[in-house]
Amino acid sequence: MNFSKISSLKGTLAVPGDKSISHRSVMFGSLAKGTTEITHFLKGADCLSTISCFRSMGVQIEEQDGTIFVRGNGLHGLKRPEQVLDCGNSGTTTRLISGILAAQPFDVTLTGDESIQKRPMKRIMDPLSLMGAKIESVRGNGCAPLRISGAPLRGIHYSTPVASAQVKSAILLAGLYAGGETRVTEPALSRNHTELMLSAFGADVSTEGTTAVIRPAEELFGQRIQVPGDISSAAFFLAAGLLVPDSEILLQNVGVNPTRDGVLRVFRQMGGDIETVKTVCGGGEPAADLLVRTSRLHGTVIGGDIIPTLIDELPVIAAAACFAEGETVIRDAAELKVKESNRIEAMVTNLTAMGADVRETEDGMVIRGGRPLHGALIHSHNDHRIAMTFAVAGLAAEGETQIPAWDCVDISYPTFLEDLKALV
Repeated sequence: MNFSKISSLKGTLAVPGDKSISHRSVMFGSLAKGTTEITHFLKGADCLSTISCFRSMGVQIEEQDGTIFVRGNGLHGLKRPEQVLDCGNSGTTTRLISGILAAQPFDVTLTGDESIQKRPMKRIMDPLSLMGAKIESVRGNGCAPLRISGAPLRGIHYSTPVASAQVKSAILLAGLYAGGETRVTEPALSRNHTELMLSAFGADVSTEGTTAVIRPAEELFGQRIQVPGDISSAAFFLAAGLLVPDSEILLQNVGVNPTRDGVLRVFRQMGGDIETVKTVCGGGEPAADLLVRTSRLHGTVIGGDIIPTLIDELPVIAAAACFAEGETVIRDAAELKVKESNRIEAMVTNLTAMGADVRETEDGMVIRGGRPLHGALIHSHNDHRIAMTFAVAGLAAEGETQIPAWDCVDISYPTFLEDLKALV
């Protein structure tokens, strides 16, 4: 796929549903009693992997007129799958479902694509094992495939070495089945979609600072869920609206959960003109219409507790920083190395190819903005966020930017190109 410099972006856009919330709505609906109705569900490849896994365990999931209906089997109603569960490219599916499977009365093997089979799973294996789970890496390398043998679980208090919503959620989901109370303490608060949604489904879950607490549940109950727009997807159009001259874009119904809105705070800190036009709140998840206009950006320092609130948006923030005046420092972001690709390395290599002044550090990068960027051949490593980041960079760079293997974008934003064309 090729991208070239454009003169303006204008219009109104509703980005796809939030990926994290879409995953959880299917998982928790599958464990609930009754039917869960999900509107604005993200039909990206990752979320479809979650649907496939739960269908394999006997859950009836169907779509009617754009709404997903999950006919829950109840907390103890999952059935042993007849085949290996394939999580595709989805780390969320792999890690969260492991917490659920650890307590089921059957054995199962989880696998995924080549990328998933390289991503670290010991971060969930260790705490789940402390709870009594029988979980092992088939190849002994701490990665998928994982073999899980259901076992009785006990509640623990676990302190995570990094702030990770996936790790926290795996432990909390296991805690639904454990004897006694389960606590997860993080060094900084990660996204809290699991806590909010489990509470809505009837679980006894609470938070104390950066500690999430859950008590064993007897039953969950089906809900109606309206998934807000994914701020991680909106981030690409926020950046494009800031960078492309003479642009004004209204992004409708974007999720602005405070544990996810770091990209808004950083872009505004850099001088970005992003106006909150309207806010709504449903099911504990706040959403807003955001109006973004072309802006003159300046460098900033990004690190500390804000990192978990924008970890997936850091690539596009880094690209925007190349067009800003002055220096931008990204630190405390070593987690980027274990995403779908090593996103620090991928960003530095590709930005350098486009003429940027960027230097890799142990836990981030340093970007000296203001140098004109030019088109280049981009190596996305089949990482959807890297591909879309450089699509945005290509809209503001001279010449042509080539991004092969564009299909990886289907993981989170299948309609990205259609939405972009509607604004040109």
